[in-house]
Amino acid sequence: MSRARLYLRLGDRVYHADREEWGGGAVVEVMTSTITGGTCLVRVLFEDGVQRTFNNDLDHEMCCYFMGVKRDPIAGSAGSGRRPTTVRRERRWLIAD
Repeated sequence: MSRARLYLRLGDRVYHADREEWGGGAVVEVMTSTITGGTCLVRVLFEDGVQRTFNNDLDHEMCCYFMGVKRDPIAGSAGSGRRPTTVRRERRWLIAD
């Protein structure tokens, strides 16, 4: 049973390389399927107030990393004082045929 390689984790600070107008963001929800080959999603709340959902599997060609979502190395450093405003629990679901 192979597991997905997750790129982002709950609380990670990110930005979109091509969408400067969105501002920075924070991962507020991670959803991972328990089925092999199932979908792995991540929800990011951006500074513009919009939550956006992305694929979070590094082995998938549509992973948010390849679509321009990058970890913010400055916001992630100790003492930066920037924290996600909303943190939700990780959620797993089972998809039946």
